[in-house]
Amino acid sequence: MPIKVAQIAPLCESVPPRTYGGTERIVAYLTDALVQLGCEVTLFASAEAHTLATLMPMRDQAIRLDPTPLKCEWAAHVAMLKRVRELSDRFDVLHFHIDPLHFAMFEELAPRTLTTLHGRLDVKDFGPLLQAWPHYPLVSISLDQRLPLARAHWVGNVPHGIPRDLYHGQTRRRGDYLAFLGRLSPEKGPDVAIRIAKRAGVPLKIAAKVDNTDSDYFRESIRPLLDDPLIEFVGEIGEADKQEFLGGALALLFPIDWPEPFGLVMIEAMACGTPVIAWNRGSVPEVIDEGLTGRIVESEQQAIDAVDWAKLADRACIRQVFERRFCSHIMARRYLDIYRHLMRGHKLEVLGGGGAAAAAVGAPVPAGLS
Repeated sequence: MPIKVAQIAPLCESVPPRTYGGTERIVAYLTDALVQLGCEVTLFASAEAHTLATLMPMRDQAIRLDPTPLKCEWAAHVAMLKRVRELSDRFDVLHFHIDPLHFAMFEELAPRTLTTLHGRLDVKDFGPLLQAWPHYPLVSISLDQRLPLARAHWVGNVPHGIPRDLYHGQTRRRGDYLAFLGRLSPEKGPDVAIRIAKRAGVPLKIAAKVDNTDSDYFRESIRPLLDDPLIEFVGEIGEADKQEFLGGALALLFPIDWPEPFGLVMIEAMACGTPVIAWNRGSVPEVIDEGLTGRIVESEQQAIDAVDWAKLADRACIRQVFERRFCSHIMARRYLDIYRHLMRGHKLEVLGGGGAAAAAVGAPVPAGLS
């Protein structure tokens, strides 16, 4: 019998997003891969979702795309959770991607749930929340992500994956510009990327979203830096534009200054055969194979030196590493392993006394944490 899975997505962006968006994009890739692996999947998401699964539309539009001036994000999610609860008996596993918003409503169903935490966990209120509901099985997207809450009920670590054929490797040529793709916010380091490009004398193309919360930062700190012939601000781009943007780049600059839980753009670049120059923060050492798919650096000078390395990088090899480590079917099979263990009532632990789940998903337990 096929496993029956409910995927519960955030309602903030469409699934997958039309332009910028991480969590909803991963939910889309995972859902389709699970269907292709023979699961019966129902996706709870906004109505414009594109999916191979059975769609259960929870809102007429994703919240960010909705032009209505007055709307309530939490109300939309609470209404969705009520519907998921009503239909919960249809599913073997309820897989939530909405942080712990469901904890109070699904407490007695916790053994049949899986919660992937997609964001940073080094915030004040997460610890008490997870202590209040300690029985929910949790999945991290990198081992670094879970360090602030190492004793939480982790049952697996599943790195993100994207469809194998979504992008193709530009393996026979390299580009003549550096790329920056993401949000224009201080922790993403767009100002650092601009300085690196200028000091290296290499053009930089910036494809980025400016959130309302970052508009002052963009106006005051970034816009004045764009008046340079080496710097081109492309604006926000969607999935269809990433092949040309990333595949045509000499390297992706990833100068983050925060504990990035994963960094999806790194594997998108790798899928295009493009090397990554990334700061040694967060999940970066878990995603980048130093000297193979990119360079992990600690300073702007090291990043500038890495630009010369990128000119000689083996782009075919970078693509091969992507196919081996970060395809969506690999991600889906790892989640399937966890679903099966949950359905059998197995006790899974990655930290604090065992390695069953780590073995199930191919994730090592870091020394000093068990």
